Amino acid sequence: MDAVSFDVEPGEIFGYLGANGAGKSTTIRMLCGLLAPSEGQAEVAGHDVRTDPDAVKAAIGYMSQKFSLYLDLPVAENLEFFGGAYGLEGKALADRIGELTELLELREVARTATGALPGGLRQRVALAGAILHRPRILFLDEPTAGVDPVVRRHFWKLIRELSAAGTTIFVTTHYLDEAEYCRRIGLMVDGKLVALDTPAALKRTFVPERVLVAHGRGLLAAAPALAARPGVVAVEPFGAALHLRVDQEAWGPEAVREALAAAGATEVKVEPGEASLEDVFLAAVGRAAPEGRP
Repeated sequence: MDAVSFDVEPGEIFGYLGANGAGKSTTIRMLCGLLAPSEGQAEVAGHDVRTDPDAVKAAIGYMSQKFSLYLDLPVAENLEFFGGAYGLEGKALADRIGELTELLELREVARTATGALPGGLRQRVALAGAILHRPRILFLDEPTAGVDPVVRRHFWKLIRELSAAGTTIFVTTHYLDEAEYCRRIGLMVDGKLVALDTPAALKRTFVPERVLVAHGRGLLAAAPALAARPGVVAVEPFGAALHLRVDQEAWGPEAVREALAAAGATEVKVEPGEASLEDVFLAAVGRAAPEGRP
């Protein structure tokens, strides 16, 4: 990583985005006291990650990319084990497990072997383990990887509830639609933090062009011809449609429709669209490429 610098406010949902290998997980491991930084300084919950990693670990919850609980143990026993590791015991631990199994809708599977649960329920168990001790800061490293959209939506509802109750959330995700829930986003490219702002501000900064969406037949075949035209910044597949970023002065919906039709597309309809965080990501990577990659 290269001189990465940022701060996160109490109670904030902070998104940390980037492609595989960009440095997201390395950053989290350093902030959690699991990996010593080679240089620089970082504080988490008021504790220096280099000189006081144990205090950092006591103040945070961490949910890793890989499911980290014991698959052969029932849900309740997993939570009892991890609660004990955090120093909880007796009635306080039992009450907290009861509270979380109710909150995360795990009560009916409390005696089920964790490995027998579907992915969405396992993720809830992992979240319960991470927040058993009521951490001030919760690190979530791609918490919804591999689960279906309904489960993802429910999981983010829980994240927002935790934030509203005062827990600071630091989350990485590959799902850019999820990042819209974050108050601010840091964007990593090749170990560098190339952007840091709210989703709306990032869109204004990185996607100043007009955004259009084209529907029709033969769009993929016609796309290269359109992409080569002056004033066309980007042409990307968008499901069965094309997502376009074009110069505001040079291109409007009708001009794009005519250009695609001239390139062989048929039944073309073009309408205004909205910039997405995917547009931001592609634009940021494109800006960084001359510096970071050949």
